[in-house]
Amino acid sequence: MGSKLKNIGLISLGVIAGIGASIQFDAIAQKSAAAPLPLEELRQLADVFGLIKSDYVEPADDKKLLTEAISGMVASLDPHSAYLDKKAYKELRESTQGKFVGLGIEVGMEDGYIKVVSPIEDSPAYRAGIKAGDLITRLDSTPVKGLTLEQAVKRMRGEPNTKIALTISRKDEDKPLIFSITRQEIRVQSVKGKVIEPGYAWLRVTQFQEPTVDDMAKKIAAIYAQEPNLKGLVLDLRNDPGGVLPGAIGVSAAFLPKDSVVVTTNGQLPSSKASFYAKREYYANPGNDPLARLPEALKKVPMVVLVNTGSASASEIVAGALQDYKRATIMGTQTFGKGSVQSVIALPPDRNTAVKLTTARYYTPNGRSIQAKGIVPDVMVDEYADGDGLNGLRLREADLTKHLSNDTDKGPEVKAPKVDELEEAQRIAAAEKKRKPLEFGSKDDFQLAQALNQLKGLPVQVSKVKPDNRSEGDKDSKPSKDDKPAPADGAIIRKDEPKDEKK
Repeated sequence: MGSKLKNIGLISLGVIAGIGASIQFDAIAQKSAAAPLPLEELRQLADVFGLIKSDYVEPADDKKLLTEAISGMVASLDPHSAYLDKKAYKELRESTQGKFVGLGIEVGMEDGYIKVVSPIEDSPAYRAGIKAGDLITRLDSTPVKGLTLEQAVKRMRGEPNTKIALTISRKDEDKPLIFSITRQEIRVQSVKGKVIEPGYAWLRVTQFQEPTVDDMAKKIAAIYAQEPNLKGLVLDLRNDPGGVLPGAIGVSAAFLPKDSVVVTTNGQLPSSKASFYAKREYYANPGNDPLARLPEALKKVPMVVLVNTGSASASEIVAGALQDYKRATIMGTQTFGKGSVQSVIALPPDRNTAVKLTTARYYTPNGRSIQAKGIVPDVMVDEYADGDGLNGLRLREADLTKHLSNDTDKGPEVKAPKVDELEEAQRIAAAEKKRKPLEFGSKDDFQLAQALNQLKGLPVQVSKVKPDNRSEGDKDSKPSKDDKPAPADGAIIRKDEPKDEKK
C-alpha cells in the first residue's frame, strides 16, 4: 500500500505533541555562538517589529510578538523542534512521569474534524462514553472546523476539575451527542503483561517514561513467578510513540548482554557524539538497578518484538538494538522512522519556558540510521488476517514536512501516490469504520497469534505488502560487544538535568 492518509496523525492529549520524542532535559545552556550574529537580518527583524508596533491596525503586545517570533523560528527547523511556553513545558515534564491533565483520549485529524482514535482506559473520556471513531465537531461553543490539531488539543487540555463540552458526531446516531467531561490528572500505565498460555508471555510497553524500567522489572518478575519455565516472550511495542531515552536503554539492557552498545548519537555538539550502553548508569539512578533482580534466564528466552507504523523513536531504538544483535525476531510492519533526539533546554531568566530542539540523529548498534525510514521487520505481518487496515495508511516521518533526511540511506524518494492508490486508501478507511477496535493482547490480536506461532515453530501468515528496500547497512552481522558503532541518529545526549526539574 503506497499511499497514506496525510490528514491522520496520532496524538495523546497532554502527553507529547506529535509522534514521540527521545527526550533529554538539559540545564540552561549559555553557549557562545559558533559564528557571528547576522546583524543585517537582526536589524530587519527589529524594523519589522517597529513597523508592526507603529502601523498595525490595533496595538500589538510586545511579549506576544517576540514569543511568536521565537516559536516560528524554532518550528521552521523540523517537525519535532518547538518553543515550549510555561504551560507546554510543564505538561511535557509531567508526561515523562506518566501523568498529565486532560480528557484521556488519543485523537487525530480527519476531514477537518477531530477523530477519536482511542479513549484511555478509565479516563474521564472513557467513563463518559467517548468511543473510538467518534468525530468531535465542537469544543464548548467553538466549531472544530478551521482549527489545527494543535489548537484543538490545547483547548481540550486545562486545569484539573474544569469542564469542557464535546459535541460528537457518531456513526449510526441521527443527532449530535453532547458530553460534559471534567478534566483530571491522567496516569498512563506504561507497562502491561501477562502469561498468555503455559510457557508463553506477553509484555507491552505503551510509552517510555521515567518509571518504565522499574515497572517492566516488576511485571517480568510477576510473570516468572506465575510461569518459572518461560519458553517464549512477546515484547509488544506497537503504537509506542517513544519517550525518554533511559527507558529505551533499560528495556534493551534487560535482554542484551551486559555492557552492549544500545544506541549511538551524532550531532554538532561534541556531547552529541556519544554511545549508550546496557549499563546501570545509563538507565537508572545510582544505587538502584531494577534489572539486577531479574532471572538470568531472561537473557536467553526466545523473543518476538511486535512493531507497527505507530512504533516510533525510543521504541525503534529498542527494536533496532534487539534486531542488530539477533536477540529477537522483529515482526509486524515498518515503523514510523523518527530517528532524532530532542534536547529540552530551559530558558532564562525564570526557566519556566524551554526550547525542544533536535540536537542529534541516532543509530542502531550496526550504524543504521532510522531517520525517515524506520525499522523493517524480519517477518512482515499485517494487523489483521485480511490486511493491515488503517495501520497501512498512517502518516510516517518521511511524510512530514521539513523532516530530517536519512544520512546513510541514499535510496529513491517516495513518489506521490497514484489516484487509484488514493481511492484504495479511502476504501480501506471506510471499511475500517465497521471493524471493532483492536485490543492488543486479546484473543482477537492476529499479530500476537502469529508471534506465538513464530516462537513455537509453527507457520506464520506473512504480509503480501513489501516494505521499503533496506540499505546494505541492514545486512551487517551481529556487532561485537567491543565494537564501536557508527555515529548515531537520535537518542539522549547530556545528563546535566537542572536540579529543580528532577522528578
